[in-house]
Order: sequence, then C-alpha cells, then structure tokens
Amino acid sequence: MACFNLNLLLLASLCAFLFLSNPAHCSDKVDSVLKGINSYRQTKNLAPLNKNDKASCLADEVAEEIQNTPCEKVTQYYPTSGPGGNLRIPNLLRHADKCDINVNTTTDGVILPVCVPKLEPTVVLSKYTHTDIYAKFLNNSKYTGVGLNSEDDWMVLVLTTNTTTGTFSAATSLHGNVVWKALLFLMILIINFIP
Repeated sequence: MACFNLNLLLLASLCAFLFLSNPAHCSDKVDSVLKGINSYRQTKNLAPLNKNDKASCLADEVAEEIQNTPCEKVTQYYPTSGPGGNLRIPNLLRHADKCDINVNTTTDGVILPVCVPKLEPTVVLSKYTHTDIYAKFLNNSKYTGVGLNSEDDWMVLVLTTNTTTGTFSAATSLHGNVVWKALLFLMILIINFIP
C-alpha cells in the first residue's frame, strides 16, 4: 500500500509540474517575433506577411544547418536575395531541394538569419526592425510571404514575394516525370492488349 501511495504521489507531482510549469518553447518565440514583425509592418502601412510553407521549411533547414555557428560569425550570413543567392549558407541548394523550391526560377526572396543568445524575442525583433541590413527588406512592400524558424541562438526569417520568381515554386520533379511516363507506358500496354 505504501508503494502505491508513493507512486500516486510521484504521478501527481509530475502532473503538477507539467501543468504548472511554463517553459519557453521555440514556437512561442517564433510566433512572438512574427507577430512583432507584422505589427512593425503595419506601422509602416505595409501588409502583414503571410506564412509560406516552403519558406518555413527553408528557414528550418537553414537554422538547423547553422545552429552550432558562433554568433560572432553572423556577418558571413548577411542577407542576399534568392534562395540560391547566399551560397555562404552551407548546403543551401540541398535545403532548397528538400523544401521543393526551384532555385532556377526563384530569384525574388531573401534569407535573413540573426543570432541572439537565448533568442530573447524582443532583442531578435529589434535586430530585424532596427538594423538597416535587415529592416530594408521588412520595409519593402514586395515581400508578402514569410517563413520563420529557430535553432539554439539562431533565428532565420525567409521572405517571399507574390511574383512567379518569388513564390518559391515547386522544383521540377524527376519523380513526377517518372510517374507520368510510367502511367503513359501502362496506358499504351492496356490499349495494345485490349481485344
């Protein structure tokens, strides 16, 4: 009976800890920064940025790639246009391919990584809105879409446009071409063997 009471007490303690603790999750920080960026854009009479799944995927991949890089090296990742434009980000072309982004047709877009110890949302937001190298992109009305993700001390903002060269269109898929060819071949076989 004493063992049962001890287990019950431990279970109750664990439940209380889980429900009463309020850990800071990365998604909370990302959401907070995105809300701040959209509020900032509204003060500039610009439309809020809409989430773009492919941009979010790319932001996540880039954040994972650079997460162990010291903050002092942030200048090597200063923004350049297009997902294919900043080749200083390791494996960027592989990340774009994984996110199904065609780098041959995507030239309007920008990747904006910042590094802030412990990713304090107000400091991250301040870097994006008060540092000229980043703010010039946020102040530009051509950017309409956003992807935002973080890893460790790094937050990566990816901006997209609503143009054909900035929507982060799908990559040409070899897999898709193979499927269509296989279906065509199957249809030819069926037609030839139907009595």
